[in-house]
Amino acid sequence: MEKILIADDEEGIRMLLKDYFEILGYETETAANGKEAIEKALMGVDLILLDINFPDIDGMSVCRKIRGEVSCPILFLTAKIEEQDKINGLLSGGDDYITKPFSIEELSARVAAHLRREKRNALSGQEYHSGGLRIRYDERSISYNKKEIRLTKTEFDIMEFLSMHPRQVFSKEQIYENVWGLEGAGDSSIVMEHIRRMRAKIAKQADRDFIETVWGVGYKWIG
Repeated sequence: MEKILIADDEEGIRMLLKDYFEILGYETETAANGKEAIEKALMGVDLILLDINFPDIDGMSVCRKIRGEVSCPILFLTAKIEEQDKINGLLSGGDDYITKPFSIEELSARVAAHLRREKRNALSGQEYHSGGLRIRYDERSISYNKKEIRLTKTEFDIMEFLSMHPRQVFSKEQIYENVWGLEGAGDSSIVMEHIRRMRAKIAKQADRDFIETVWGVGYKWIG
């Protein structure tokens, strides 16, 4: 049974989500503040729903503190909708976000998609080689000329998807759908930020780009 940590300072939201996800068959843990969220996240969960606006430690700080120890998906619950807030959430190690007030059906679909992706990744055991680039899908690692390139979880997921479909052009909406597992849910513009950061990290080691922008259409892996 998959376990979800619901971390929100509003008791009504915590109890609503706890009851709802337990009806769907998930095991749940709850946290009312940032300190408690850190403690329970480190005990081992499969997915975290994380409020940004805790009174003690804000959600982005919580995410940064646990990301080195926790690899599961982290979805921010936030009333903030500014583009910079979305980028800050990604930079802190988050995988996705959903704005309040939200549809509980959309949230559950987003949760299910992230958990499906985790299962898919766990079964992946292939390797990819191109010149000096090596991707180990089973270890979720990437290196160039034997030098490790450290990607976030979501950056690796996007790279995995594109590299497994070389030369095919995908729009940011298609990438979002295939990586997050949803069609039309969420904001596909976050794909661009992930790809920008991914390219910058690879460029520090490699003398070429592996992802090509097809202007007006999307992106493709050129290997």
